Amino acid sequence: MQKQLIIIGGGASGFFCAVNAAKLNPNLKIMIVEKQSKVLQKVKVSGGGRCNVTNAVSQTSLLVQKYPRGKNFLKKTFKQFTTTDTINWFEERGVKLKTEIDGRVFPVSDSSQSIIDCLLNEVSKYKIELKLQTEIISVEKINAQFILETKNGQPITADYLYVASGGFPKIEQYDWLKKLGHTIETPVPSLFTFNIPKHPLNDLMGVVVENAIVKIVGSKLQEQGPVLVTHWGLSGPAILRLSAWGAIELKQKNYNFSILINWLGINENEVRNNWNDMRNKQSHLQLKNKNPFGLPTRLWDFILQTCQLNPEIKWSELPSKEQNKLINTLTTHELIVNGKTTFREEFVTSGGIKLDEVDADTMQSKLVPHLFFGGEILNIDGVTGGFNFQNAWTCGFVAANYFSTLQ
Repeated sequence: MQKQLIIIGGGASGFFCAVNAAKLNPNLKIMIVEKQSKVLQKVKVSGGGRCNVTNAVSQTSLLVQKYPRGKNFLKKTFKQFTTTDTINWFEERGVKLKTEIDGRVFPVSDSSQSIIDCLLNEVSKYKIELKLQTEIISVEKINAQFILETKNGQPITADYLYVASGGFPKIEQYDWLKKLGHTIETPVPSLFTFNIPKHPLNDLMGVVVENAIVKIVGSKLQEQGPVLVTHWGLSGPAILRLSAWGAIELKQKNYNFSILINWLGINENEVRNNWNDMRNKQSHLQLKNKNPFGLPTRLWDFILQTCQLNPEIKWSELPSKEQNKLINTLTTHELIVNGKTTFREEFVTSGGIKLDEVDADTMQSKLVPHLFFGGEILNIDGVTGGFNFQNAWTCGFVAANYFSTLQ
């Protein structure tokens, strides 16, 4: 009799498990169950609609450093399917990919639809059933079968179950999995932007500083890279990475904390050591007319204003006290963060199923036979740059590989 694999969640990990399992075991009957009316919604909005498929970091020892949670687990899963495998998988199916200078990998088309179409084509090719607008509210295992209760009252039965429903923001949303005996690590947001309410800096919305250093006061958390000024505060890769590494700590602070920004991305001592040479080279020029650091003009004007400096003063006329104030603002500008902003479509959580309860070689539960997990439902999250998708692809492939052994 044909065995039934039900996949809960029509996202990246669910689809990848389905299509690979179907290829590896044609005798398996597979259904993807999704509570929304559309599938692959995170894929669609990722990377501003371009879909940051993965990252060029391929060496496992370096790759796992991009995950604030799940490092040891991922050392095992990435041995089976890594970033290079992801790139090859999509290119073999006609999706040409490109690697950008920062290592992020995108479709050459710059459209997430290329990835979506590829996955949908595979689903169609292997005749995988898609069941939309079907929310699972409870799961029971009776003898060797899973009974899935749905919101519309029609139960679904399965011999194997792969849960790839994504991360949930509230711990109560994991209750149906706790009833199966699993432990849930408390979910907290990861990958969010910093709110700096009613600060004049927000008037510089759209300004990007390519290589700033951002440090959270009173902690060891620090990141360097691009920072984007928004109308509510700060975003950009450096901020998002900080939010991922600091997810638990910043939650404990209730998202109220101070940051120090080094707008130059250069050590303060180095700035001071080179200051006189730099100043002498443009001694005859006004501060407003010559920004020697390559900062965006609007930001430079803002910094001069913050330091209460006359923009028409010449560099040679800058008093030592004001000079010191300028260096401090450029290298240790303190800002008060009060709150965060997350984007619902790209929401990432730390927390989820405790990793000790899952076999990294198969993604199978150690507590419930034939129950599998993948993607963000696990206590795994990566920094921005394609790493969360890579975890999704890898989990899906590792689980699918298990089904290749079934008769």
